[in-house]
Amino acid sequence: MVSFSELRNSFKFQRQAKKVQNELKNIHVEAESPGIKVVVSAAMEVISIEVSPAVPSEKIGPLLTDAFNRALKKAQIVSAERMQGVMGDIGLSPKM
Repeated sequence: MVSFSELRNSFKFQRQAKKVQNELKNIHVEAESPGIKVVVSAAMEVISIEVSPAVPSEKIGPLLTDAFNRALKKAQIVSAERMQGVMGDIGLSPKM
């Protein structure tokens, strides 16, 4: 049976997690490859893509892939750090 304390912690966690998710939308991280810049939010949404006209068309795909992957990794780190803070605030610690 679920205790009142566990239920309260669950609701508190849900409220804080939703707050963090909204905050993540406003945190932008960027990554660059030669001639390409990608900006994503910590909520994993694409904010902008800039491609220099000097980049040869055959190199755009691999350079975009590289920039996106690096930007998304940065966003994942920011997101994980924020969620760890929420978990710590309610007395839960992630298992490593």
